[in-house]
Amino acid sequence: MTAPTLTDSGLAGGVAIVTGGSRGIGRAIVETLAAAGMEVAFTYRENAAAAQEVIASGPEGKIIASQVDVKDAAACRSFVESVADRTGKIDVLVNNAGVIRDNLMVALSDDDIREVLQTNVEGTFNMCRAVVPFMMSKRRGSIVNLSSVSGEKGGRGQTNYAASKGAINGFTRSLACEVAARNIRVNAVAPGVIETEMSQTVRDLAGDQITSRILLKRYGKPEHIAHAVWFLASRYADYITGQILTVDGGFKMD
Repeated sequence: MTAPTLTDSGLAGGVAIVTGGSRGIGRAIVETLAAAGMEVAFTYRENAAAAQEVIASGPEGKIIASQVDVKDAAACRSFVESVADRTGKIDVLVNNAGVIRDNLMVALSDDDIREVLQTNVEGTFNMCRAVVPFMMSKRRGSIVNLSSVSGEKGGRGQTNYAASKGAINGFTRSLACEVAARNIRVNAVAPGVIETEMSQTVRDLAGDQITSRILLKRYGKPEHIAHAVWFLASRYADYITGQILTVDGGFKMD
């Protein structure tokens, strides 16, 4: 039996949509799926320069980007329809777009709560509602949602974020039940502390405290999460659905 490789994953020639693909974990996912031979269409919210860097990093014509706010259901539908009209299919959806607004619960503003829940939860609903009909028509597809270890074990100052990721876990399991009969798999990846811009403030403030609670004593890297997403999207995971794959180096096991 030969070892799995990116290009032997059953993904080559397929089409993937990745939300929030211009930086950090999202960028690593886009580049990994493109390296596996997929055509990848990703969304970004604001940073057009970063999006262009991602496009340039991949094979010519294999990566495209569109400015889409996942909180806008109509914009999500329009984006998905444009991809489907151009390619004729959508094989993989990765719901990666997300935000953090950490603070003690009593200090959270209405906007802190609304922005996190609407982006992280409603945005995932919006993209799935737009993509699933196309997958159902082909009777195949794989959806991978980005969750977090906070979804199972929250932390101080993360009530809004933990609530959003706990919702993603429940959403993932329920949607897996709904679409399994159409050969569509739905799973999630729950990262721990990963070296990205999003986690920079937390790592700066409590670096030693965090690494002391990680069994492997180091932060994760975006590619660790991208490889987990690739696995769940690939043929190697074609008997896996409704699962939350934790990738955290042994974080929060105490």
